[in-house]
Amino acid sequence: MTRNSAPPPTPVTVEIEDVTPPAAFEHLADALAALWGSLRTLPLGATQHDAYQYFLTRPNAVQRVTEHLDRDGELVLSFRMEGRLHGVSIRPTKG
Repeated sequence: MTRNSAPPPTPVTVEIEDVTPPAAFEHLADALAALWGSLRTLPLGATQHDAYQYFLTRPNAVQRVTEHLDRDGELVLSFRMEGRLHGVSIRPTKG
């Protein structure tokens, strides 16, 4: 990769447990935008809403999630809705 070239795509699969089926994206930035688009419509409450908005939309979100994926192989977050926990997963797409 040259100094001014874009980073290679990071194909990932994202899912919101019991809310959305797994969805594959070629670029991590697109996956994070789609996750935020889905999460922001849910009745999360102000604290969870603000936390997910910050995590998924801040300027270095792709970098931070990439660091988690490189270190742990996947990123799993959770939120409480209607009395139960739901997982939000981001993982490299296999294949």
